[in-house]
Amino acid sequence: MTLTRTQSIGTRRVAGYDYLLAGLTLGVAVFGALMVYSATRSALIAAHLDQHYYLKRQGLFVMLGAAVMLVVSRIDYRRFEQIATPAYILSILSLLAVKSPLGSTALGSQRWFSFGPIQVQPSEFTVLAMILAIATYCERRPDGLSMRDVRRLLLMAGVPIGLVFLQPDLGTAIIMVIVLLVMLAIAGVPPRFLVLLGVLGAGLAVLAVILGVLQHYQVLRLTSFLQQGSTNPAVQQYLYQVQQAKAAIGSGGMFGLGLFHGVETNLGYVPEQHTDFIFTAVGEQLGFIGALGLLVALGAIASRMLRASIMAKDHLGRLLAVGVFTFFAFSCFQNVGMIMGLMPVTGIPLPFMSYGGSAAVCFFLAVGVVLSVTNRKVPV
Repeated sequence: MTLTRTQSIGTRRVAGYDYLLAGLTLGVAVFGALMVYSATRSALIAAHLDQHYYLKRQGLFVMLGAAVMLVVSRIDYRRFEQIATPAYILSILSLLAVKSPLGSTALGSQRWFSFGPIQVQPSEFTVLAMILAIATYCERRPDGLSMRDVRRLLLMAGVPIGLVFLQPDLGTAIIMVIVLLVMLAIAGVPPRFLVLLGVLGAGLAVLAVILGVLQHYQVLRLTSFLQQGSTNPAVQQYLYQVQQAKAAIGSGGMFGLGLFHGVETNLGYVPEQHTDFIFTAVGEQLGFIGALGLLVALGAIASRMLRASIMAKDHLGRLLAVGVFTFFAFSCFQNVGMIMGLMPVTGIPLPFMSYGGSAAVCFFLAVGVVLSVTNRKVPV
């Protein structure tokens, strides 16, 4: 009886539901909703509008995202393999549709579907569809990837990356490229081939500039952070947000000016503060300590995702977790980096902090996938 029980335990092992990852995610998301409120209330009050407008909407997005995370985390991640192809095809069709009259344009980009007051950005969910498609393809090749398989994967990922680039959504396209390279590395593609792909990608980027595929304003936007001492008015135009962001964070000092206080935040000096530049509201109001605390929390979430990929007992779970980790970690790095003037301003939201329904639900869904990987019984 004892031997049978021991054998049973040895044959099947539970990785364990990662309550810490789930709790950190919910905690940061709730904190994000509070910071969105702090960054928008003054402008809404001045306009004689409901000061809780953005808070209520972001709160709804967080609750919806949390529900999605809970449901997905309870599904065996190996079942996701069955929806990989439909999800990939649907993502391609949505990217094509968003460039049609069905899509809506804002800030020079056509990347949203508008349903009344609700906007859905399909490119964010396309990243997850690509991760699922790549992980599934690699899982079905237990003997390793041939060069033919690598070419197919490059084509598979290249189609959505190209469509996202044409919106244009350069930030998401860059993240998709990085996710692809990391997943290929984990899948066993030789490093020398990945280096070759990197060189080829850089060459294509230069060619895009020469041929005019990248517009002049896009080139300036991507390179302006390297010219922060320039007096060129065109360059300064793209540095304005970064300069205001630095001023807001710097004014917060060590402990901040206090919640709902701060000239930069209350007078709206930082453009798009409640979306892509929400980190500046944290820096000004809660200071270095508050900003550091947020970065530690985001780092802890990333570390739990990385741990899930290391602890995964099969190739599919490992690739899914490392794909989500790369998506999340680089989004954080890119967003905070652009605010600090270390990265180009590309419009990437800060996960669980920036205002927006698509981003909130997408990242909650991503965490749900990782929780599913940690929660399943798998063969030892």
